Amino acid sequence: MALLDAYLARTPRSRELFERATRSLPGGSTRTTVFSAPYPPYIAAGEGLAIRDVDGNLYRDFLGNYTALILGHAHPAVVAAVEAQVRRGSAFAAPTETEIELAEELRRRLPSIERLRFTNSGTEATMFAIRAARAFTGRPLVAKFERSYHGTHDGVMAGTAGVPAAMAGLAVELPWEDADGVERALRGHERDLAAIIIEPVQGAGGVRPASRDFLAFLRTFADRHGALLIFDEIISFRVGPHGAQGVVAVRPDLTTLGKVIGGGYALAAFGGRADVMDLFDARRAGSLSHGGTFNGNPVAAAAGLATLRELTPDVFVRLDALGERLRAKVAAAIGRDGLEARIAVVGSLFQVWSGEGVSAVVTGIGDVPELFLGLLLDGFYVAPRGMGAIPAIATESDVDALAAAIERVILGMQRVPQVA
Repeated sequence: MALLDAYLARTPRSRELFERATRSLPGGSTRTTVFSAPYPPYIAAGEGLAIRDVDGNLYRDFLGNYTALILGHAHPAVVAAVEAQVRRGSAFAAPTETEIELAEELRRRLPSIERLRFTNSGTEATMFAIRAARAFTGRPLVAKFERSYHGTHDGVMAGTAGVPAAMAGLAVELPWEDADGVERALRGHERDLAAIIIEPVQGAGGVRPASRDFLAFLRTFADRHGALLIFDEIISFRVGPHGAQGVVAVRPDLTTLGKVIGGGYALAAFGGRADVMDLFDARRAGSLSHGGTFNGNPVAAAAGLATLRELTPDVFVRLDALGERLRAKVAAAIGRDGLEARIAVVGSLFQVWSGEGVSAVVTGIGDVPELFLGLLLDGFYVAPRGMGAIPAIATESDVDALAAAIERVILGMQRVPQVA
């Protein structure tokens, strides 16, 4: 495989680090999603749109730590905010004004959030949102959707290794964009239903948006049966100044946030209706416990606040235009070249598929992600599954170059050798 040979030839130092890492870290990493066969490139530095691996190879980063770095790497405003906070102190066994300011900014952007709490990861955010829904309703069952990703806690990982079989009875999977199917799946369980959780735009599910009508149906269904509606906006918050809920004009009871709100640092949040979130008020008898040494960490909060201040409405208009530009150019190439491929774009999020059926993420030959390796060799960094995110610092020229690279790589993957 020429792609693999070329990758191996240009990343010897990454290979050395991977082999070294496997002696201490199972699989060579502490994060499953960053692995790609035969080994991932190890990154040494990043600035703006550019990242450099330990072998000196440069890439235009259209993943941004899985959509988190919407301003790119080492943005001056974020760096300045972090440096200033670190000089004041990096963590305290006490709250800080910075976390209040970030909470107020999030409430300003998301009117559905009346109260919120900070966590360190999206996994924690969804875990506590689900716990809050169960405590508030007194019910055990949570419904989520096919191909959803709400983190890695037991409550959303039923049926996987290490998760007790009993967890399967506490969750039900629902069909996407199928109101009748939702009704059927939950028939007879309505009185046990604590919450429906949905990503308004799925990330791992293939940048798949839910329609306004479907989300409105879920809002009505939840209200009718006394359940809560949770929007997981850990990824989709970046599609507009008021998140996906602002775009579709559907108000959830609870929202989970992460990625961009930490400005590149470990910070996430969950919040929503005051009557639900006040269950965490420690002044109340029987309040829900929610600790965490780094919850609302002031360095992460400073980075997140600096990031959000840069994200004006005009920035989202420009990101939408860049996303549409990428979609149009790749779609045109697919039609022009007769490629067996597909692209989905929502705001600045995109997903490219290539291969037979183009209905699922195709990883290429064996376990080697051809599209990922091909784009790496062309100087672009996306997720191994073909997902990416356009950062606010990208130009039209950057997007055009990415579209051209996608066309070249897929064309090379699908070209049939001529027989003499």
